[in-house]
Amino acid sequence: MAANGGLEMNVLVVLLTTLVLLSAPSASASATDHRYNVGGHVPLFVNKVGPFNNPSETYQYYDLPFCRPDTVIKKKETIGEVLNGDRLTNTLYELNFREEKHRTTLCPKKLKAADIAKFRDAVINDFYFQMFYDDLPLWAFVGKVEDESWNTGEKRPKYYLFKHVQFDAVYNDNQVIEIKAFSDPNNVVDITGDAEIDVEFTYTVNWNATSTKFESRMDKYSKASLLPNHKKMHWFSLIKSIVIIVLLMGFLALLIMRRLKNDLRRFSNFDGEEDKEVGWKYIHGDVFRCPSNMSLFSAVLGVGTQLLTLVCILFLLAFFGVLYPYNRGALLTSLILVYALTSVVGGYISAAFHNQFSETGWKRSVLLAGILYMGPFFVTMSIVNTVAIAQGVTAALPFGTIVVILLLYFFLAIPLLALGGLIGHCFRSEFSAPCATKQYPREIPPLAWYRNAPSQMFIAGLLPFSAIGLQLHHLYASIWGFKIYTLPGILFITFLILVILTAILSIGLTYIQLSVEDHRWWWRSVLCGGSTAIFMFGYGIYFYLKSNMDGLMQLFFFFGYNACMSYAFFLVLGTISFRTSMMFVRYIYRAVKSE
Repeated sequence: MAANGGLEMNVLVVLLTTLVLLSAPSASASATDHRYNVGGHVPLFVNKVGPFNNPSETYQYYDLPFCRPDTVIKKKETIGEVLNGDRLTNTLYELNFREEKHRTTLCPKKLKAADIAKFRDAVINDFYFQMFYDDLPLWAFVGKVEDESWNTGEKRPKYYLFKHVQFDAVYNDNQVIEIKAFSDPNNVVDITGDAEIDVEFTYTVNWNATSTKFESRMDKYSKASLLPNHKKMHWFSLIKSIVIIVLLMGFLALLIMRRLKNDLRRFSNFDGEEDKEVGWKYIHGDVFRCPSNMSLFSAVLGVGTQLLTLVCILFLLAFFGVLYPYNRGALLTSLILVYALTSVVGGYISAAFHNQFSETGWKRSVLLAGILYMGPFFVTMSIVNTVAIAQGVTAALPFGTIVVILLLYFFLAIPLLALGGLIGHCFRSEFSAPCATKQYPREIPPLAWYRNAPSQMFIAGLLPFSAIGLQLHHLYASIWGFKIYTLPGILFITFLILVILTAILSIGLTYIQLSVEDHRWWWRSVLCGGSTAIFMFGYGIYFYLKSNMDGLMQLFFFFGYNACMSYAFFLVLGTISFRTSMMFVRYIYRAVKSE
């Protein structure tokens, strides 16, 4: 098995290196692509509008009756941008480079009763709009609500539509460095009633010089994560996690390893009376017995390893500067491409592990690896997309995008999965156990309730979750648009802490299970390791209830994709837990002298 493990690691290293080279897109655009002459045209696109509290519920910009050009031209977008809900189109705004404007008329517009109702509903729900200027995002609110009962004696609130937008742009030499949009609260129109009104939409453009370099213009999005209070919270979370690791390692060393050494010492002295006191020695003929549903077990390990490889590659891309805040769609595009490319890893591990025990049935393991994660994911995505189409939001995937994703899966991911399975089958080897497996399994004695799988899963999931809870909050806030997570280094350290805690608890719980003569540790190690994901999903429910998100569409999006993310972590952590337990079990049964 050690030789087999070395072969698997060598193949995985080669695959990982190849995938990084193939999947890493080019870094941020070069400076020469963003240089303009004075008065030169700078691309400005309007994107979407939506309620501030529901980040997934966004609509196309012109779903509201804003000033629109005679011909609306949609910008060509990547798969990741479409999945992100971006729908960039042209606009009547003209923000030429270093060309200042003061109260320039965008368009005069007569708002009918239906238009006023749309704007009023947007104001009630705190709608904002988003634009992109030279690939820089900017936002502003559509309107405001004022309670004037203290002044007029009326209980009915007033709704106002902002009709003037001020753009403050910053430049360095011939490059745009920063831009902000402000809705002028003093230039509003009352849309409380339904009577038709004439509105003149205007805008102002101001330009200011700065010494900030073009390469640093995205750094301002990191400031929120780098404030002293946020830094203290991040470091406090890391220190707490490290303390938990030290305590657990101390527990493992003092209690488990000390007892294990005593057990091994007694075995080496052939003391039969003392030998009876130890339970894990008696099940040496059953501890390496193949688990039930071997094909499914192999598929779990294959998909878990594939997703772990995916996570590692995404961290590498983040460290190389490919994934950064508001690099539109880069994360989702990378997820799709890297998942498809890493399918070869899933197929290889599934087939290689299955073939260690049987030369037949490995194709079923590879097939299960192809649908174990993507099957539930496609079902969830179909349900969520159907709700999005019914709601008319930009998160609804166009038919063409769905076709492209399916083509990538069927003509890239599946062939690579089959190729990996074939490689795993061709380089198959037998499972070499330190102890021979008996023909009939040993009867398992009755176990106390706290030694059963649910109790162990609770312990194995709660401790790692308590160590990553704060970072998980920041991650959820970033995923759902309430914050910008720009500390990949801390996130990577948190992931390492999660992996280490999972491994430590896996060893401890496996030893406890074997000590009571329970040899069914294979599936138990996967369930205990993956149980942290159950706590993650539960925290997602708490996060949703504490937030201001509401509505059917946001509910489906949040819980659907949160379930998919938690399921992925279940497979990853379950795989890590099993691999760690396997190394531990091999070590102790290789060290003992079997009679």
